[in-house]
Formats: sequence, structure tokens, C-alpha cells
Amino acid sequence: MDSIRVGMLGFGNVGTGTYQTLLMNQDRIEQTVGTNVDIVKILVNDINKKRTIDVPHGVYTSDVNDIIKDPDIDIMVEVMGGIEPATSYMLSAMEYGKHVVTANKAAVAAHFDELHKVATDNHVQFRMEASVGGGIPVLSPITSVLRANKFEEILGILNGTTNYILTQMSENGMSYEAALKQAQELGFAEADPTADVEGIDVANKLSILMALGFDHHILPTDIPTTGITKVTPEQLADAKERGKVIKLIASAVNSGSELKYSVKPTELPLDHPLAMVKNEFNAVFLKGNAVDELMFYGKGAGPMPTGSAVAGDILQIVAEELR
Repeated sequence: MDSIRVGMLGFGNVGTGTYQTLLMNQDRIEQTVGTNVDIVKILVNDINKKRTIDVPHGVYTSDVNDIIKDPDIDIMVEVMGGIEPATSYMLSAMEYGKHVVTANKAAVAAHFDELHKVATDNHVQFRMEASVGGGIPVLSPITSVLRANKFEEILGILNGTTNYILTQMSENGMSYEAALKQAQELGFAEADPTADVEGIDVANKLSILMALGFDHHILPTDIPTTGITKVTPEQLADAKERGKVIKLIASAVNSGSELKYSVKPTELPLDHPLAMVKNEFNAVFLKGNAVDELMFYGKGAGPMPTGSAVAGDILQIVAEELR
């Protein structure tokens, strides 16, 4: 095959990061998988909008069917975000025989079983490494090299916005409002930070981790969730005096007879591996009955780290299915 043809839905931060990753590492990618990987169509709302990245003429389209129904496109990448129409587009693409890669945690968490069933029914791959932890490779190990384990515990700091805010409040004595404003100025927080600070984003990611780690899909809306808006500098200072730190923790613990799960601000002892995860960094702590304790750490968001994970999923499909 001369090249792998990819269509992409969306060209925001993650889309541009994916495009840049594939472009800047083109020679390395060709050596690794034995073929070129080309993004040949990108769905955008406005094809005439001026963007920071130049793409060849004719690549932009405003019609999703130029990607979904094009028989020459092998893989569809969904990075537009939101549950709908993203979910419907992914299902349609797989029904048309396309492999699908996504970074969309909300869509995956809401429709985990359906997306995987349609992929299986149509003999295509559905990959989602970038949906949890950005550039941190955690989902693939859970479903491959760690699959022989029974997982006993999954803990995670899964949102860079909230971790940055809590770090600034704890270490620099900042108020919640000041820390949030600083996070927004640095690009770590959205103009509307609700999904982050109320724990909604983390609940989506925990839903996916539990589905893979415990083979049990819990809708994110069914996960007891408390955000960080009521955490005070005084609470953080008091925890520090007692040798602890407060983090927004996604927790799932399997006792054998019961699976307990939550998202909430949690005190951790300073010697816990997650206690030293600061600012915009993320981490996932796993405990398996064979491997014991592991931690995956890195940048959990951002165009390039997340784009790296998306590109990695693309190359995995090429290596396994399309070369």
C-alpha cells in the first residue's frame, strides 16, 4: 500500500497536534510502519477560516460524508469533541468499514459498549488512547501487557486544570479564584471551566478506566462526583500540617465482592506516589494482583501530548491491519 489515508473530524488543539505529530515525524513513521500516513480530509465548520497551520488545498471540507463515505479513506480520527454528533459519526464510519481513533472521553464514556460492539460487528478497530491522560499511555497497557492481572485499585489525577489550581492553592497560598484565573491565563483552564472544576471531565475518564480495568461500564453520570470549588486554602494548609495533600482523585477499588468508585477531593499522605504529581501533570496509579503497584505519569493534556497519543493509535492500526 502506497499510503494510509486518514480523514479527521475537527481541527482544534488536538487535531492540530495530531497533524503536527504526523508531519514532523514523517520519516520516522514511514520507517516504522513501512508506508506514508496522510491526512487527506479534515472536517471543519469554516473552510475559509485563517489557521496557524497550512494544509494542502482541498483537504478542508464542511461535509462529513466526504470522510465517512469515501471508500479510499482507511481511518477516521474524531477530535471534534462533544457526545453528539461525534458518536453518530464514529458509528457510521465503522459501519462503512473504517477504523476509528478518538480522543473524545465524553462520547466514549457515554457510549462505551455501543462503540465497541459496532467495531466488533464490522471487523474494524476502535482506539481511544488519547481519551484518558492525554499523552500518557495507560489504556493500551491495561488491555494488553497487564491483561493477565485482576486489578484491585485504580487511582488517578486525571485533570490538569484542577491539579494546577490545587497545587497553587497549597504551595503558594492562592485563593481558588486567583488560581483559576492564573490557570486560564496560562491556557490550562477553559473560559468556562465547569466540566473541569466540578469533576465531570474526571468522571468521564474514570468511567473508561473502569470499563477497561474491571470490565464493568459505569456511566459517568452514575459516578458520585464532587469538584474542587469548595476546597479552601485553610483546608489545604491544615492537610499539609498533618503531612498530607489534597488532590482531586478518581478512585475505583475492587474488593472482590464490590466495586466502589468516586471522584472527589481526597487527602493523600505525602509518601503516596500521587502526592507528588503537581500543576498540570496527570498520573494514573494501578494495583494488580500480579504486577502489584504501577504509576503512569506525564502531561495529561495539550495539543502535542494528546496528538502524540492519537497518532500512536493510528500507527497501531496500520501495523496491525493496513500495512
